[in-house]
Parts: sequence; C-alpha cells; structure tokens
Amino acid sequence: MSYTGRFAPSPTGLLHAGSLLAALASWLDARSHGGRWLVRIEDVDQSRCKPGAGREILRQLAGCGLIPDAPVWWQSQRGTAYQSALDSLLVKNKAYACACSKREIDQVLRSRGLMPQRGEERLYPGTCREGLGGRRPRAWRLRVPAATGARVQWEDRRLGVQTQQVDQTVGDFLLKRADGPWAYQLAVVVDDAAQGVSHVVRGEDIADSTARQILLQRALELPTPSYRHIGLLRDAEGRKLSKQNGAESIVPGLAAVSHSIQSLGLNPRGKTLGELLENATNQWLDV
Repeated sequence: MSYTGRFAPSPTGLLHAGSLLAALASWLDARSHGGRWLVRIEDVDQSRCKPGAGREILRQLAGCGLIPDAPVWWQSQRGTAYQSALDSLLVKNKAYACACSKREIDQVLRSRGLMPQRGEERLYPGTCREGLGGRRPRAWRLRVPAATGARVQWEDRRLGVQTQQVDQTVGDFLLKRADGPWAYQLAVVVDDAAQGVSHVVRGEDIADSTARQILLQRALELPTPSYRHIGLLRDAEGRKLSKQNGAESIVPGLAAVSHSIQSLGLNPRGKTLGELLENATNQWLDV
C-alpha cells in the first residue's frame, strides 16, 4: 500500500512545541516509509481562528524543514464536500436532525444520573432519534448503531489494541450545527479519504475520537487509515502543552527541531536542518 500521511493543525494560534512534535512525528513516519506528507489547515470554525495564523503556521513549518508534498488544503473551502457527505447519510437514514439544546441534553442526563465528570464526553440520550416533534433542527447527528454495531476495535501502532463502545460513551455524535461550523469528526473523515491519507500520526489526546471516525468511515463506505498516537508534551503541572494553556509559539529553526527530535526519543545528530531530519528519519522505524 502506498503511504500518504498528513499534519492538520487548527489555526487558533501559532505552532508551539507540542504541535511541532506532532508535525515532526507525522513527517518522519511518512519519510521513513518513502511516502507523501500533506498539510491541511483545519480552519472550518472561523470564529476560533486567528487572522493570518494558518499562513504563519505554514511559514513556521517551512522554517523547520517540513514542507508538504502537495498544495495545502483549507477546510474552510471544503463545505460542498461535507454537505455531500451529510446528504448521503441522511438519504440512507444513517444521520438525522436534532433539536436538542445543550441545556436540554444536560437535563435528561442529570435526571438519569449520567452527567459526565470533568473532561468526559456527554452521552447523547437519543431524544430526537425518532423525530423532532415539530421543533426546528439545531444540529445533525450520526445514527450510531446499537450493541455490537457500535463496538469499534482497532490497533494503534503505538498504544496497541483499542476498543470503544460508542453508543455507551458518546452516543449519536454531532456532524453539523445548524448555526455553526461542520463538526471535526465529519470534516476530518471526508478530507482524509479525499486526500488518500493511508496513515495518521497525531497526539494521543485525539485517540478517543478514533472510534467515532471509524464508525463514520463505515457509514460513508470510506477506507480506514492506520493510526499511531504519539505521547504529548506536558507543562510543569502535567497539563498537555497547548494554546489554551498558554504554550508559546516556536521560533523555527535548528533548535526547535532538535528539541522535538529529542522529545520523540531520538538522537538529534547534525549541524544543519537537513542532517537533523535525515538522521531522525533513519532512526524513526526503530521507535
């Protein structure tokens, strides 16, 4: 199988050490397999994006020697493809309109003793599965199969065998809000398939989304890539290094790449970017 990998940052801020780590890992995996490496800017939620951040991220990547092998895709330009995917799901009754507000969902969950703990996903209670009762739609959801149909098992190249019972963890999950952007799960699945992505390397904080993406791939009759979720960089308090936690933007160049290589458990050898990346690529398959 030919290899196509990708890095898909959200331009809600600039590239920091944690996101550079994910970019480098995906690039090394592609290069060590003789494959292509793509970049896709996940700017579908324009309300959260910072002006100019997408272009600056591309400049930062180039300054670290990470240059995509094909033109960059921007999710904000992909609405027609996402709508086509949603329409196909609706026609097959694999998706449905939902009129529930977040407050209404919480009321149902609270009454059933199912309110999530901090950091946990809300389990959609299925209120609108059989119709809207005359109400206007607020969103569209995937109709997650029941029982064994909702049990997803896959083998992560780093974490090993993973299993999730999606109907019991998140239930029918969002594909689009009526007054907002396309949901991450739908956009990433449609774009990975359209770009021919065969291998996904990303942070382990997204591993929990994989089962939902596989269910959506099955519903849309799309291929499932191979997944590898890498460890995260954390701050002094053990929190994931992120823009929300005030992670500083990287200064592109030798020092940033050398630090990322070391964080991946590799030996940063070389006096130039080219030498650093070549030596890291040669080490990658042994990690």
